[in-house]
Amino acid sequence: MAKLFFRYAAMNAGKSTALLQVAHNYEERGHAVRIFTAGVDDRYGRGMVTSRLGPQRVAEVFTPESDFRALLGATPAIACVLVDEAQFLTKDQVWALHEIAHIRHVPVICYGLRTDFQGELFPGSASLLALADEMDEMKTICDCGRKATMNMRVDATGRKQTEGAQVEIGGNSRYRAVCGRCFRGA
Repeated sequence: MAKLFFRYAAMNAGKSTALLQVAHNYEERGHAVRIFTAGVDDRYGRGMVTSRLGPQRVAEVFTPESDFRALLGATPAIACVLVDEAQFLTKDQVWALHEIAHIRHVPVICYGLRTDFQGELFPGSASLLALADEMDEMKTICDCGRKATMNMRVDATGRKQTEGAQVEIGGNSRYRAVCGRCFRGA
């Protein structure tokens, strides 16, 4: 039985690395996959799934207007759909991916952040938390050594930012994965 999976974590937990490994495992056994990433995330080039460890590959881009039912409608037998940066999915897109898993019997594995720099759910993450058949928290650590569960936005001097747009694309120079205690400044 195919399922909708949500694998979430704070930044730097290896989500993109895990996605690339899953794609490799399917393809090494002769199975086709479709890989999608958010068009808004252009840190490594638009349409690239990139691990901070170095491996990367081209992926199809989704935007808020993308219709996964149409995109996957004419696809000959695919074994799995993989979605990176899933926090940028819309509610309707998550429902479409749920349908693809349950009606078309194609596993869908989504990787993304759970919350933003203010501790608020992203719309895509909220819908995935509601609809995913299985959820897995991937782990990373805070500078203090505790499990990191939050994403803290920082300015050029490393000070925590508490205001601003929910989406501001950036890497290690703009965000840190931190534990709840460090997020609160304790």
